[in-house]
Amino acid sequence: MDPAILLPAASYEHVTVQKVRGEGPREAASDQLAAEEPLEIRLGYAVAGGGRAHRALSVTMRTPGHDEELAAGFLLTEGLIHCKADLLGVRPCPDVQKLEEAGNVVRAELAAHVQVDFQALERHFYTSSSCGVCGKTSIDAIQTATCPALPAGGPHLRAAAVHRLPERLRAAQAGFEQTGGQHAAALFTPEGELLLLREDVGRHNALDKLVGAALLQEWLPLHRHVLLVSGRASFELVQKAAAAGLGVLAAVGAPSSLAVQAADRFGMTVLGFVRNERFNIYSHGWRII
Repeated sequence: MDPAILLPAASYEHVTVQKVRGEGPREAASDQLAAEEPLEIRLGYAVAGGGRAHRALSVTMRTPGHDEELAAGFLLTEGLIHCKADLLGVRPCPDVQKLEEAGNVVRAELAAHVQVDFQALERHFYTSSSCGVCGKTSIDAIQTATCPALPAGGPHLRAAAVHRLPERLRAAQAGFEQTGGQHAAALFTPEGELLLLREDVGRHNALDKLVGAALLQEWLPLHRHVLLVSGRASFELVQKAAAAGLGVLAAVGAPSSLAVQAADRFGMTVLGFVRNERFNIYSHGWRII
């Protein structure tokens, strides 16, 4: 592998394992595991009188690295912000007291015009973490809150271009190559050119990192791009992709039933089992030519 694409040291950890081959004796060996640590996202926001306040928003288990992108993507895909102008910046939190939290807390500073309904946020995150979102009522609510209108005129993909996506994703997965334990989310052109890739132990975090990177580079909305994820396509990934303006979500694995229902409602093309020169079309197949 090209050393230029190796992961930063914080993204993995070395451990000693015992390898077993057939009926032979155990052998001690070194292995690399994908790192997993909590990241706390805090908000800085304007208050009446011209001052600013700070408040903890969410904690997610993630692979360290691209934390600013993760926070920015999370804010966008959860509907707290809608463009780069809503965000003054994201940085490591300067007032962390505990040594074990150092490097695991970031603060996103919102622009003065951004209004945050913390009561609504608490209800939303409680629902998401405890029992999940389900049913068409939830789809309608999330579509209204976070999802812009997806393009009705494209992008269009040829089947041959879709077939090439997994190989190009796999070749660029530095984290998976080193640890075998990271999900990937990648952004492609309709012709199959890889533009951007992010990895994480959490599939939703990988997508938030990708969307955050695109947001900070002012690429949004991603109407002319194609998303490929390395695992299955869940409802949460469909919702996050729609929030970024993506009309095509392809997955190496299967979609869930609610993911397909949501994609059908949002106007998103969902492709599943994209591997070995085949794939299934689950919704809005008119984009495949």
